[in-house]
Amino acid sequence: MAIPHTAMLLAAGLGKRMQPITDTLPKPLVKVAGKSLIDWALDALDVAGVKRAVVNVHYLADQMETHLKARQSPGITISDERAELLDSAGGIVNALPLIGPDAFYILNADTFWIEGSKPNLVQLAEAWDASTMDILLMIARIDQATGHEGRGDFTMAADGTLARYREDNGSPYIYAGAAIVHPQLFAGKPAVRASLNRYFDEAISTGRLYGMPMEGYWLTVGTPAAIGAAEAAILRLGQGNHG
Repeated sequence: MAIPHTAMLLAAGLGKRMQPITDTLPKPLVKVAGKSLIDWALDALDVAGVKRAVVNVHYLADQMETHLKARQSPGITISDERAELLDSAGGIVNALPLIGPDAFYILNADTFWIEGSKPNLVQLAEAWDASTMDILLMIARIDQATGHEGRGDFTMAADGTLARYREDNGSPYIYAGAAIVHPQLFAGKPAVRASLNRYFDEAISTGRLYGMPMEGYWLTVGTPAAIGAAEAAILRLGQGNHG
């Protein structure tokens, strides 16, 4: 098992649901329990031993770059999307020259988690098998999450393959904002606005989308009201931060 040495951190979104906070502050810099959302993600990468994070920026990009310059570990490479917001998959395609040739992590900049017995990103690397998987998603149960709205995203078969959630097809899991993929999946694709959901569905159709149930507790912060709920959960779990 080798830990991917690079991660793509998706941080370019407009954060409209977080208004009015995001009128003047990019969503990844919103603080929860004293730590910005993006630093929760970067700290998880650091704990797992990931050496480099490619971070895409668009909205209030100067603030993002100023904040990220203070990070020592992991090392930060900026993928500049000031000219056009490309969504999740488009942002990855645009950043491929910066990511390199090896399998890499994808992380959302507005979700994070409290670890269990072993770092979840390490467990994700241990579960990754390029011979059978195009994409491996970290997934969470509804009852181990705060801030999630709606139903689940996927159901998981006994062999770990994922399908889109239907009420008659097993227990729901949430995509927990972390994944491992190989850059070959995006090779030759145009750097245009596109969602990762298309790639998820293509992998489902070939039986190559897999899930790894996470340990611990998952938090997503999509609205101002969700900040307090996340901080209450962190306090309950004894994971207050001084960052």
